[in-house]
Amino acid sequence: MKTQNFGYKKLYIDGQLVDADSGSREDVICPATGEVIAQVAKAGRVDAEKALRTSLKGFKFWSKLSLEERTSWMLKLRDAILEKEYELRTAMVHEMGKTYAGSLEDIQRLTEALEWYPNAMKNLREEQIPDYDNTHTHKMISKPAGVVVAYLAWNFPLLNVGYKIGPALASGCSLIIKPSSLSPLSTYMVGEIMHSINFPPGVVTILAGSSSEVATPMTTSKIPSVITMIGSTQTGQKIIAESTTSIKKLGMELGGNAPFIVFEDADFDTALDLAIALKFGNAGQICVAANRIFVHKNIYKKFIKAFVKKASELNVGFGIKENEDVFMGPLASRGSRERMFELIEDALSKGATLEYGGEIPDDLPEKGNWMKPTVISGTTREMKVFREEIFGPVAGIMSFETDDEVLELANDTEFGLASYIFTNNYKRIERFVEELEFGEVQINGVKYAIYLPHGGFKNSGIGHDCSHLALEDYLVKKRITAAL
Repeated sequence: MKTQNFGYKKLYIDGQLVDADSGSREDVICPATGEVIAQVAKAGRVDAEKALRTSLKGFKFWSKLSLEERTSWMLKLRDAILEKEYELRTAMVHEMGKTYAGSLEDIQRLTEALEWYPNAMKNLREEQIPDYDNTHTHKMISKPAGVVVAYLAWNFPLLNVGYKIGPALASGCSLIIKPSSLSPLSTYMVGEIMHSINFPPGVVTILAGSSSEVATPMTTSKIPSVITMIGSTQTGQKIIAESTTSIKKLGMELGGNAPFIVFEDADFDTALDLAIALKFGNAGQICVAANRIFVHKNIYKKFIKAFVKKASELNVGFGIKENEDVFMGPLASRGSRERMFELIEDALSKGATLEYGGEIPDDLPEKGNWMKPTVISGTTREMKVFREEIFGPVAGIMSFETDDEVLELANDTEFGLASYIFTNNYKRIERFVEELEFGEVQINGVKYAIYLPHGGFKNSGIGHDCSHLALEDYLVKKRITAAL
């Protein structure tokens, strides 16, 4: 299994590619082989402070450009990214283990965001407010909020960049991107692309480093007007607490614990195929993955048998472009895999049955973070696979009998991001749409797109990624009142 070496990548600060102030570097490890595939400059406190200062300067420049001028730069960046599509997708395969086919979504969302958000900004309408005394006119206009700091998760390196860079730049904000140290490579390469097209300095900054040396100084600084992130609920809570040195806008897409509910009147094959895709795609490392699969008791055994058959047929391997038949790569880190085995052990000790998997494949590199797709039946609410976001290729399946029962089970979680229901009973659909406590309810199918809102209830976040609603995180409203 041959990996590629991507060399050394620098920070992108104030429009320049620079070493970290301390000269520190960090290895990027390929989760498929355990080999070092790149080094990146590891930012520290001095770099973080420089990023904040130059981003404030960048905001003052960028916010004064017309939307047409900002759009021109964004489309120029889109085109330059598309020219480097193969290199960027190959980097994502190597840095976090996704397949080449799976990396296409990252490129699509990033380039779509750069194209779609200027149009969304253009379509924003001034709100006219009636004056009931007929003495004044009133309207609300939108202005860019200021400097934005974005903390990104490792599971979709460039998709996550797209979700932030599109609305931030279209709105007129400057943006500091801190990718995860697990998968910084492709994001640093975007910095190289921006440098190559002479993107205006200070408008976008890219740097990775430790939380204490980079994230905490930026979050506690009074310079940012917006803190946005994609990551775990625990990290989100920490950032919210640290941000209170000044009043900042917050936008957070956090953990999920999606119920995937299959009734006996559902289209069986559709539900089965989507359950497999949503559970094992990206090795289960997706915030909207089918986390808890509920199947009606009358089709429970049939579903498990078919689910196990499909899971056992999935091709696990290194998903470079040449390996087109690979469906699932390794987990992104050794710690993630260890946690999967802890979840399995907990479930089995509490009465669950291991139907398939729960093993490390013996025909793949020992130093990689490989794991077979795993299926557990008979899960209960006392198990960690029910309570926690799994974020890996472990499927917990449980049966239910009544609508009331499965609705109560589905809502029994601190999270509230995505939910899925498969049934052809329209009265049931109406009830579940009303009573499921999730920001997204998808019925008899699944769709995600840059123009569709993505947000959660409860501990799953604040605000939205994607759609026109995302712009609200980056804009402030100004009331204009004039006497007649």
